[in-house]
Amino acid sequence: MAGRGSAGNVIAALCSFFIPGLGQLLQARILMAIVQFVLAGVLWWFLLGWIIHLWSIIDAATFKPSN
Repeated sequence: MAGRGSAGNVIAALCSFFIPGLGQLLQARILMAIVQFVLAGVLWWFLLGWIIHLWSIIDAATFKPSN
């Protein structure tokens, strides 16, 4: 994935829109994907999962690799 605003980040953000953490998984950030998926799942029980869901989308869309 090239960087912020790239087509890859847009696809990752769309994936995170449907399943929190999926965009991070596409970006090969496995630990962050697991954290966001688990946190969203736990917090949806308290109707606060939307916070993690939005964080997941924004994080995937603005990710810039450190190369």
